[in-house]
Amino acid sequence: MLSLVRGYASGSDSEAPHREGSLPRLQTTDLFRPTRNRAAGTSLRLVLALAIGSITSGCGANDDASDGANANRRARELIASMSLEQKISQTHGTASEEDFRIVPGIAALGIPDLTVTNGPAGVGPGPAVLSNVPATALPSPLLLASTWDPVMAKDFGDVQGLEMRAIGRNLIEAPAVDLARVPITGRTFEGYGEDPELISRLAVANIRAIQSHGVLAMVKHYAANNQELNRLTIDAQVSERTLRELYLAPFEAAVVSGEVSSVMCSYNLLNGAHSCENSHLLNDILKGDWDFAGFVQSDFFAARSTVGSALAGMDLEMPSAEFFGAPLLAAIQRGEVTESRLDDMLMRRFREMIRHGLFEREPATSPIPAAQHAAVARRIGAAGTVLLRNHENILPLAATAPSRIAVLGPWASRVALGGGGSSMVNPIRQITPLDGIAQRLVGTSVEVIDGAGRDKVESARLASAADTAIVVVGNFESEGFDRETLALPDDQDALIRAIAAANPRTVVVVHAGAPVLMPWVNEVAAIVEGWYPGGEDGHTTAAVLFGDVNPSGKLPITFPASDDQGPTGTPERYPGIDGKAHYDEGLEVGYRWYQANGQTPLFPFGFGLSYTTFRLEGLELSRVRLEPGQSTEVTVRVTNTGARTGAEVVQVYVAYPPSLGEPPRQLRSFARVELAAGESRRVSLPLAERALAVWDANDQGWVVRRGSYGILVGTSSEDTPLSASLTVR
Repeated sequence: MLSLVRGYASGSDSEAPHREGSLPRLQTTDLFRPTRNRAAGTSLRLVLALAIGSITSGCGANDDASDGANANRRARELIASMSLEQKISQTHGTASEEDFRIVPGIAALGIPDLTVTNGPAGVGPGPAVLSNVPATALPSPLLLASTWDPVMAKDFGDVQGLEMRAIGRNLIEAPAVDLARVPITGRTFEGYGEDPELISRLAVANIRAIQSHGVLAMVKHYAANNQELNRLTIDAQVSERTLRELYLAPFEAAVVSGEVSSVMCSYNLLNGAHSCENSHLLNDILKGDWDFAGFVQSDFFAARSTVGSALAGMDLEMPSAEFFGAPLLAAIQRGEVTESRLDDMLMRRFREMIRHGLFEREPATSPIPAAQHAAVARRIGAAGTVLLRNHENILPLAATAPSRIAVLGPWASRVALGGGGSSMVNPIRQITPLDGIAQRLVGTSVEVIDGAGRDKVESARLASAADTAIVVVGNFESEGFDRETLALPDDQDALIRAIAAANPRTVVVVHAGAPVLMPWVNEVAAIVEGWYPGGEDGHTTAAVLFGDVNPSGKLPITFPASDDQGPTGTPERYPGIDGKAHYDEGLEVGYRWYQANGQTPLFPFGFGLSYTTFRLEGLELSRVRLEPGQSTEVTVRVTNTGARTGAEVVQVYVAYPPSLGEPPRQLRSFARVELAAGESRRVSLPLAERALAVWDANDQGWVVRRGSYGILVGTSSEDTPLSASLTVR
C-alpha cells in the first residue's frame, strides 16, 4: 500500500496555449504548481513568481499588495489597531433595501466595503442597487461543462471578473461545484455535472481567471448540497469515503489548485450537523487537511448559531447580523468565543482582500464591452452544444438552396437566458432562436415560416408545408424547487410527435437546464441539446444548425431513459425520510451507477456527435509499472477522418482492481482536441498518482493499492475502444 501526501493535483490547464479570440490573460503566474504556505497564508507559486518578476499589474493590485506574505503582515497590523466593536462589525453583512449583499467597511481604518454579487452564469443584479445594471447573460455552467474545455472555463471567468470590476463589485459567488447526484434538482444547470474530475478542472480554471482580475471568487455550496426540496432542513448522510472521493473533491481542487478566496457553507446538514456549524467539514477538512487560508461565508440565512458556528469555522455571516452581531460580541464577553478566533475570522478575509488589491482600489464603474463579451458567450455556447442525433446527416442545414424552414415550438420565441433564482442575470442583449435563424438567413433563398408558439394541429400543418421543421422545446428550472419528473412539461412531447409525423425532416432543439426524457428519440431526424445558451441563444442556435460552428460538446451528465433509472430511486435516498437523505448508493453516482447496475441510459456521460468523424489509435503509457511516487502519461493519436474542422474529447477512464470496491470505471483525465479535416495529432494526458488513489477510512488518507489497473480510452463512458494495463507495485 502506498500512502500519498495531501493535496489535489489538477491537470496542466494553465499551461494550455492562449486560444485565438479569447480574452487576454491578465496574469502570467502559471510557472509553478499552486502550493499553499499555511503559516504565511500565501501561495508558494505567487512568491516564486514575484522573485522572477512574472506578475503583471493586470489584476488591479500592485506588486506589494499581491505579495501574500505582505498581505499577511498588513492584515495582522490592521486587526491589532481595531476595537472589539469594530471587529464585530466586520463579521456580518448589513442588509438594507438597497443593498443586502454588503459588508460595509471602515473608512477611518482604510477598510473597503465587501460587495457581493451572484454569478455562476454571469454577474447577477443581486441587490436592488444593481437592479437596473445589466450584464452578459452567459451560457449556463452545465453548458460550459459540455465543452470539456478548461480554456473556455477561463474565458468564462474572464468575462465574470471583468464585468464584476465594471459594475464596481468585488466578490462573486461562483463557481457552484455541487455534484449532480439528482438530475431533477432545480439547480443542476448551475453546476458542472456528475463527475468530480470534470468539475474540478473546469472550476480551477474558472476561479483562477476570475481572481486574476482582482475579484474574489467564492466556491459553493459546501457541502453535499444536492437537492432543493427540503434544502434548509435535509440531513445528507454520507460516508467519509464517498464524501472525499466524490462530493468534496471539486472543493479540494478549488482550494488547493485554484487558491479560491472564499467558500460558502450550505443550507443543508451533513451527517447530523448544519454545514455552517460543522467542525469536521470546516475545521478538520477545509482549514486543516487542505490548508485553506481564505474565509468561509454562510449562504444567505444559512447560519444557525453564534458559538457553534464561530467555533466550527464559519467566518462571515450573510446577509445580516442575526448571530454574528451583538450575539457574537456577548459570546466573546462571556468567554464562549475567544477574541483570537474573532481575529482569525477577519484575518482570513482581509488577507484575501489585500492580496487581490481591494484595499488599494477605489470602487469605480465602467462600461461593459458588450459586443466582445457576447462573442465569448456565443463561442462557448456553440462549443458546449451537444449533437445527440443526426439521422442521415440532416444537419447542418443548407443555407444556399431554395427551401422552406418552419421554426416551431414554445421556446422558438423565448430566450433561454438560464434558470431561476439567484443565478439570474439582467441581460445586456438577447435574441430568440426564431430571430437568430431569420437573421442568419437574410440574403439567402431560404424562407422562414414563423410557427412559434402554435398549437399542435397548426404546428403539424406548418411543418407539412415546409422542407425542414425545427421545433424548439424546453423547460424552466430554478433554485427553490426540484422537478417531479424529467419529462418535458406542457405536452411538448405530443407536439414533437405531431410535427415529426407531419415532416420526416424534423430537428428538435432542446433548451433545458438538465437532462430531459425523449420518448420520441427515434421519431425525429436530429436532436440538438442546447441547454441554456444565455442571451446569445438565437445566434448560437443558428450557428450550430447551419454549420457555421461544428457542435463538439459532450454530455457532462448522463441522460436517463426513464424516471426510474439512476441511483436515487428510493425515498430513503431522495428526497429522504424523516429529514435524512441516505447516500447509500455510495460511489455509484451518475454513469458509475449505470455501469455498476447494468442499466442502459438514453445517452451516456461523455457522449456527443459531430459534423465530422474521428479515429483514436496507438494508445501508449509512458510507464506500465508504477513504484511509489511515480505517475504515468497516456498518449493516443487522434485523427479527424471527416471533411470538416471539429473537436473531439479524448477521455481516460480507470478500472480499479475489483477488490477495492470502486465503480467499474471512473474518469481520470481528458483533453479537448480541435483538428482540421484530415489532421492527425498525438495527444498526451497526465495520469497523476492521485488519479489511482482511494480514500482509506481507517488510515484517514489517500492510498494507492497494489494491483492491475485498466486504462480505458475513448470518447464517452460507454465507448472506450482502447485499453492498456497499468501495474502498481
